[in-house]
Amino acid sequence: MSVEHEEKRRLRRDLQEVRRALPADAVAVRGAALARRVRELDELRTAPSEGAEGAPPTVAAYVSIGGEPDTRALIEALRAAGVRVLLPVLLPDNDLDWAVYEGPERLVPAGWGLREPDGPRLTPEAVTQADVVLLPGLAVDRTGLRLGRGGGSYDRVLARLERSGRRTALVVLLYDDEVLEAVPAESHDRRVHAAVTPSGVHRFRH
Repeated sequence: MSVEHEEKRRLRRDLQEVRRALPADAVAVRGAALARRVRELDELRTAPSEGAEGAPPTVAAYVSIGGEPDTRALIEALRAAGVRVLLPVLLPDNDLDWAVYEGPERLVPAGWGLREPDGPRLTPEAVTQADVVLLPGLAVDRTGLRLGRGGGSYDRVLARLERSGRRTALVVLLYDDEVLEAVPAESHDRRVHAAVTPSGVHRFRH
C-alpha cells in the first residue's frame, strides 16, 4: 500500500467519524443552506444548454446518505426550477448509470442505504450531457483536489467526462470544515472547479 493511499485511508476515517457524530437536525439545517448556495452558482445561470431549443440546463447530482451534506432539498429545488436533474444508479461493477429525477416519491431503495430513481436508465455516458456535475466527497484542498469516498465510482465518472471533451463544471458538496489546505493525491485523482459548503462557494484555479 502506498504512503498516499494509507494517508487517504486515515483521513477518510477521521472525516467520516466527524460526520457520523453530526445530529440529524444539524445535517438538515446545513443541507438547506447548501441548497441555497448551489442555486447561486453562476454555472446554473449560464449553463450552455439553457435556452438551446428550449432545453433546460442539466445537472448530475446524487441523493445523500448518512452524515453526508443533505442533498434532498437541493435536488427538489433544482427540479422545481425547471432543471433537468440526473441521479446515479449503482451498477454491479461500481460504475454509475443515470436516470432522471422525477420527485421524491419516485425514489426507491437500492441497497447500502442508497436511493435511486425508478425511471428508465440512460446509460453511464448520460453524465456527459450534464452542464454541472455535483459530486460527493469527504474533502477538497485549496487546489481543488477532491478526496472521494474510496469506492472508485466517481473516478470513472470524472474520467468519462474528461474523455468527452465537454466543458462540464465539476462541483463537490461539503461541510465548511472539509475545505483543507491539502489532501493526499494519487495519479488517478482529478481536480474540481469549485466546492459548495453551507457558508459559500470556493473556487479553484487549475
